[in-house]
Amino acid sequence: MLVTSRGTGRWVLPKGNGSKGEQPHAAAAREALEEAGVTGAICPTPIGSYQYRKTLRSGAAVKANVLVFPLAVTSELDGWQEAGERTRRWFSLAEAAQMVDEPDLAVMIRCFRTTDLSAHTEATPLVRSIGSVKEKMGMFHWFQNLLPRQGNFFELFEAHGQTIVAGSSALARLLQGGSGMADHVREIIERENDADAITREVLVTVRKTFLTPFDRGAITSLIGSMDDAIDQMYQTANAVSIYEVTAFEPEMQDMAAIIVEAARLIAEALPLLRTIHGNAARLHELTERLIRLEGRADEIYHVGLTKAFKTHGESAPMRFFVAREIYIHLERVVDKFEDVANEIDNLVIDHA
Repeated sequence: MLVTSRGTGRWVLPKGNGSKGEQPHAAAAREALEEAGVTGAICPTPIGSYQYRKTLRSGAAVKANVLVFPLAVTSELDGWQEAGERTRRWFSLAEAAQMVDEPDLAVMIRCFRTTDLSAHTEATPLVRSIGSVKEKMGMFHWFQNLLPRQGNFFELFEAHGQTIVAGSSALARLLQGGSGMADHVREIIERENDADAITREVLVTVRKTFLTPFDRGAITSLIGSMDDAIDQMYQTANAVSIYEVTAFEPEMQDMAAIIVEAARLIAEALPLLRTIHGNAARLHELTERLIRLEGRADEIYHVGLTKAFKTHGESAPMRFFVAREIYIHLERVVDKFEDVANEIDNLVIDHA
């Protein structure tokens, strides 16, 4: 989603300065609400940054550095603070990249979900080295492609990935509180059931298939780690339901937003496994980002747990216990996504 600037009317991302003591991602979420009228789960880890020249009231044009955070939109308001001053519009990634003026921002938008490695190939030594190895292994890949392949493993992987994305979105909406929480819990349970059915289908297909695209153990490990992730989402929702929690700390919401972003990265990575040797560099980049997200989630977990103990540890130990339970489940979800990243990395090492 892009909005028009108030001065020139050009297409830009919602953005602005943070207030004193305000976290950068919280400022980004506030600006998205004020300028575009959207709310949702804002990931506390930026996907990148870009610079542009900002004209001040004095007339000076100075450089401004902009951090860009992914926000999973859960609602669009019909009216918002700057509705009369800006136009908002959804674009495809390719269209949005053409609409913005900043080259670095255009690249960031274009690469937000893409299998095109050309931009990275020119800049990344690792990608160049992978490319040279690919040339040497060309005969091996040619031979692989001659082998008959049976089973719909890739379709099943991708279907499971979509359940993870849907489950993570429902989890983020759940941790925003408000009305409809029971509906979000129900959706998470249903998505977890769908994921279980897909996992069973994969395990049955592994037993029935003579030739598989990857080692059988790698296939079952990958689908198992993915299933563990949505199982933990279910456990989180179950804890919220059992303890009748209706209000959530900002750190909990930040961890839920990280889960949404991790799920998105997994869903992008899974289709790339169809031609793994051609997509090795992009897969490596995606798993690296997943690992960084897990590290950021650990930091938020410790901050949130410490704050909960200081606030409720002595005065309301049961509230601390409940908060600790939810934090633990959220951390486990992110840990499971790291396991998925490791499984994908293993496939890249073995096959690319």
